[in-house]
Amino acid sequence: MSAITINGLEFSYAGERGFSMRVSSLEIAQSDRIAITGPSGSGKTTLLNLLAGTLLPAAGEIRIGDTCINRLSDTDRRRFRINQIGQVFQAFELLDYLSVEENILLPRLIDPAQSASGVGRERATELLATVGLADKAAYFPASLSHGERQRVAVCRAMFNRPQLLLADEPTGNLDQANKQNVVDILVEQALSHGSTLLMVTHDRSLLASFARVIDFSELTAGGVST
Repeated sequence: MSAITINGLEFSYAGERGFSMRVSSLEIAQSDRIAITGPSGSGKTTLLNLLAGTLLPAAGEIRIGDTCINRLSDTDRRRFRINQIGQVFQAFELLDYLSVEENILLPRLIDPAQSASGVGRERATELLATVGLADKAAYFPASLSHGERQRVAVCRAMFNRPQLLLADEPTGNLDQANKQNVVDILVEQALSHGSTLLMVTHDRSLLASFARVIDFSELTAGGVST
């Protein structure tokens, strides 16, 4: 079964720094681990946002499993993203006024269909233990190191055991040791939950951790169709 299927994808925006991209065809298998490389400004982050449903294409089809995400309503697309897609960002995007545990519980807190039950807290505790932060649940992000905040961001992304894990330059602000540590955690979490992992990176020293590497400039030129 394919985790991601893209056909005839087109996206653009106008303005002084107008941008357009086209991906004719791409298929990624369930549980695959993919690194996406390519020059800055080529559209790698845009592709992740299209896969997450936070952007919509002008044409084409994006399927996550059996779901055509760009055909969903705004409400259904948001719910699908919360329940089925985990995202890790370079800038962490943790909420400073929430504790570490509350940040991890955020996918549950913002979905009216769910609640912050004891089961949710057990899940947060379990995730924190896997990344060596079991004693940090009551801390606030400002008191954590860069590496610790990024590990919390990984825990939040994995909270709902997503079928798809998207990571956008998650190691960009870290030293080399912490870079590899975060990648190891992402790969380990994806493997343990059967999630498909796509990570955008400029750091070629990290590519050995991935099963496949896609050069985005080749992808948008039609050079990749797998």
